Amino acid sequence: MARTRLKAARLGPRDVLHVGSAGLRSRPMRVILSALGIAIGIATMISVVGISASSKAQLMERLDKLGTNMLVATPGQGMFSGEDVKLPKGSLGMLGRIEGIEEAAATGDIKEAVRRSEKISDDETGGIAVKASTEELLKVLRGRAASGTWLNKANGRYPSVVLGHVSAQRLGITSPGQQVYVGDRYFTVVGILAPLPLSPEIERSALVGWEAAQKLLGFDGHPTSLYERSTDASVNAVRKLIAPTVDPQNPQNVQVTDPSSALQAKAATEGAFSSLLLGLGGIALLVGGVGVANTMIISVLERRYEIGLRRSLGATRGQIRIQFVTESLMLSGLGGLAGVAMGSIATWIYATSGGLPWVVPAWAVVGGFGATLVIGTVAGLYPAVRAARLSPTLALHAA
Repeated sequence: MARTRLKAARLGPRDVLHVGSAGLRSRPMRVILSALGIAIGIATMISVVGISASSKAQLMERLDKLGTNMLVATPGQGMFSGEDVKLPKGSLGMLGRIEGIEEAAATGDIKEAVRRSEKISDDETGGIAVKASTEELLKVLRGRAASGTWLNKANGRYPSVVLGHVSAQRLGITSPGQQVYVGDRYFTVVGILAPLPLSPEIERSALVGWEAAQKLLGFDGHPTSLYERSTDASVNAVRKLIAPTVDPQNPQNVQVTDPSSALQAKAATEGAFSSLLLGLGGIALLVGGVGVANTMIISVLERRYEIGLRRSLGATRGQIRIQFVTESLMLSGLGGLAGVAMGSIATWIYATSGGLPWVVPAWAVVGGFGATLVIGTVAGLYPAVRAARLSPTLALHAA
């Protein structure tokens, strides 16, 4: 007579979830404390990545708004004499002939001081420079007047001045219509500029029309800085052509710089310091994983009777392993979800308080939660194997 082999009962997904959550439901306080370690690690990682991404997003928004296609040409020093050289008077016109350049403007330094009144000493300049400016400068810089108006053909021929926002603060000028003393006469303030992140030298200047500077302040007409905007595709080609075009005889005396390079470098290195904090978050996550493993081992020891009873009723070792691995995964998953929520909220608070866009990269959320599941699996393997190896007879006898 053939023997009939008994088949183990099969556990469906619903059954696995039920038996896997049994230990969690019976010890809620232990679950909370164990999941907290995982949550802190994930929250740290999510918030670090989110804050870094939010800061970088703000920088990229500023770069998109200000553009990375502006170059500035300034005179360098003579190769042999070491003395300062001057750009040719017609260099702005020559610059405009380069293919790819869309807009160009110039400023020129004036050896005069700007003061609140003639009673203030010439030596007290407040670090404010006086510059002659062409009418196209504000357009090239993509700036705007915070109040008043910019230099134009009408006011650019008369004693009128536009102040950068820093120079206006230092002079105590709060609105257009007030006067400042430049050279040996008063100039009327017709406008105050909004901040210009790519042109801090303009923020600290008093700008006079090109014609008025020559007529009233003895400006010699030599540009000190040439600003140009080119198409994005032609920036590199234009950079190579500026020096030989502006000063064909001495191109080595012309320096070409990219004002946006500082912001680009800052955006590129925004996450450098985050690596350390991510490491700390990873350590906290590992500590949380150790806590989960410890919790599962204690759970196995406390539930030996349950394990022995299930084994005596036909549960296989594989089913016991699945039960405790599932319990570990659920414990880690709860901590992971809480950590993602905590990290996202912390990022939102930081971004809102600092006026930053709120950015939490999807890869950080998916990667962080995935890491918790991996740690939960690893942390639950040993306790699960240990539980599966318990002899039903010894487990019931020990209980």
